[in-house]
Formats: sequence, C-alpha cells, structure tokens
Amino acid sequence: MRGIKIGSAFGIPIRLNWTFLIVLPLFAYLIGGQVGTIAEVMNETAGLGIDATAVAAGNTPWLLGLAAAVGLFVGVLLHEFGHSLVAMRYGYEIESITLWLLGGLASFAEFPEDWKHEFWIAIAGPLVSVAVGVACYGVVLVAPVGSDALLFVFGYLALLNIVLAVFNMLPAFPMDGGRVLRALLARSQPHAQATQRAAAVGKVFAFLMGIIGLFTFQLLLIVLAFFVYIAASGEAQQTTLKAAFEGVTVTDIMTRREDLHTVTEDTSVADLMSRMFEERHTGYPVLDGDELVGMVTLEDARSVREVERDAYRVDDVMATDLVAVDPGADALTALQTMQEHDVGRLPVVDAAGELVGLISRSDLMTAFNIIQTGGTPGVVSGRRQGAGDEPRIL
Repeated sequence: MRGIKIGSAFGIPIRLNWTFLIVLPLFAYLIGGQVGTIAEVMNETAGLGIDATAVAAGNTPWLLGLAAAVGLFVGVLLHEFGHSLVAMRYGYEIESITLWLLGGLASFAEFPEDWKHEFWIAIAGPLVSVAVGVACYGVVLVAPVGSDALLFVFGYLALLNIVLAVFNMLPAFPMDGGRVLRALLARSQPHAQATQRAAAVGKVFAFLMGIIGLFTFQLLLIVLAFFVYIAASGEAQQTTLKAAFEGVTVTDIMTRREDLHTVTEDTSVADLMSRMFEERHTGYPVLDGDELVGMVTLEDARSVREVERDAYRVDDVMATDLVAVDPGADALTALQTMQEHDVGRLPVVDAAGELVGLISRSDLMTAFNIIQTGGTPGVVSGRRQGAGDEPRIL
C-alpha cells in the first residue's frame, strides 16, 4: 500500500495513505459531536467524574475530538509496531507501516509459515493495544481532580484500545485473531490447508460484519467486511499458489527459445495482426538478429488505426522498457512480477542477456492446474505457446 513517508522508527518507514487524511478529520468530527454523551457514558461505567457540560462547551469538543482521533491512530501505530518488532526478532523484514482508512497495516516482505512465529507475531499487536489501554487508564487514575479534558481523552483512549484489542482477536482471517487461528491450525496440518480453513472462517465473519453494518447503517463496518473478505480470498489463493509452485522454476514452465514465435522490428502492424489471427498469439518477442529489443502485444497493435496499419512497423508500437525474469527464478516470483508490472508475459533472459524463453500467465495457470491434479513440473516443461496465451486475471 502506497503512502507518504512521514518518518521511521526501528528502521521501519512510517507512511500515511491518502485515505488516512480523510478518516482522521472524520473521526475527530464524529467524536467531537458526541463528547457530552461519551463523557456521561464513561462517568456511568468507570466513575471518572468528568464535567460533561464543561467538555461540551465552545470549541472544546472539537479539540477533544481531534486529540482523541490522533491518540487513537497513535495507538494503532503502536499496535503495528508490536507485530513488526516481534517479526523482526524472528528475522522477518518489515517493508513499512502504513496508516490508512481502516487503521494500520504492517507490510511484510514475507509472511511466516512457522506456526509459532505467526502466533506470537499476530498476538503481539493486541497485547500492545491492551498495554496502551492500561497505560491510558493509569493516566486517568493519577490525573488531578477537575482536569476534565485530560480525563476525557485518556479515558476514551483506554476504552478504545481495549476494544481494538478485542475486535482484532475475532477469528476473521486475515485479522490478528484469524492469523492466530491459522497458526493453531497449522500445528497439525499443512500451512496451505490451515490458510484455506482460516480464510473460510474469515469469510463467514466478513459476511456477518457486512450484515450488521447494513442493518445498523455503519459504513465503516461494511468497508471492513469487504476488506476482510477480499484479503482472506487473496491470501488463501496466494498461499495455495505458493504451495503448488514450491520447487518449480521458470525453466520448468516457460516456452523455450526454439519453440518461440517471434517478429522483427520491420514487420508491419498489419502483418503482425495477421500473424496473431493465424497463430492465435497475443504477444511476441521482437528480435534484431538474436538480440531481444522489445515486446509487442495485441494492445500495442490496436493503438494503430486499421487504415494505417500497413504504414506502421512493429518498432513504432513495441515496448522497449522490458521487465525480464531469470530462468532459475521461482515460478511464483514470475507471477508476482507480472502482477506488479501488469503484464501478461515475461521474456526469460539468462545471465548473459540472451533470450532463452517466454513465460505467460496462461503457462503458469496451466502448470498450476496440472500440479493441483497430481501432475509434476516435468509434465508442463517446455510447453508450446498456443491460443491460451491471452493474459488472464487471477
């Protein structure tokens, strides 16, 4: 998730996503508009003795709302540092922590598959939230009598951080409770299977949260339900792919150089379109002799009007800023590279810079389907390009 870097701590960049700039003032407004009511509730439940009239007078509610909203996100940031510091202790790299619409997100370079590591990493965040809540309540206990603003802000933050910890422990994968559930399941079953089961539970909770959000008119809960459902589905799929492609390299799946269909720079766009129709391909490496100089796709060809295609050559429309993959790279790495760069195929280039093959999303999905049905990487090794080389969205 992209965002503006505002600093770093413990070597971890801290970022603000643009959605945070929307939700922070919204939270401040919502809290500020209910300061009097919140104060009365806290007085009744915790006996804080806040003067509800004083905190609801003048501009005070809006200042308290802003202070509480900022304090809430500071608590969320500390929650994410709880996850991150434990992960770093186990040797995992944390790319960044981002504050956004739904709170905080620690971006891991690689998620742990050791169930003990995942358990302690997942539970660390809620434990930090509980500690922050207790610390805030400690401030309330030592605050001097009559300091209504201080009592309101820290009393409210004590409550919110405890609620944050409890809510995050719901077994709605990939929330913290869902990751704890997966860790416990992974003690006695393969990681991929544990992920599938935890994701199924997460989807049920997402559905329930969405229903509750609809009937109580809580937009944020509906958004959270949608996020949990999509994230659970995505991580389950990614874990399944990783398990299937374990030990499979690009070389096992790619179409080899001798089987490739290629074009030259001086091929006309009209001839290119004819070849695409005849050979049922949607992308070709462009060679100058034996040197790879570009890639041309159906979308590139479509950028030229039909009446002008005889006048345009491949080198007028081809992409020259190529993203390539090493033949020894993991198959999953190739898929992730395609997703990151939004391309349907990658040229496979060896250490000497020579084109040795081509790998497409269709190649990867065909290999995945074969492996899932009990096949081996050797079954799909060296398959020829065909009509299925159209890029597919996973």
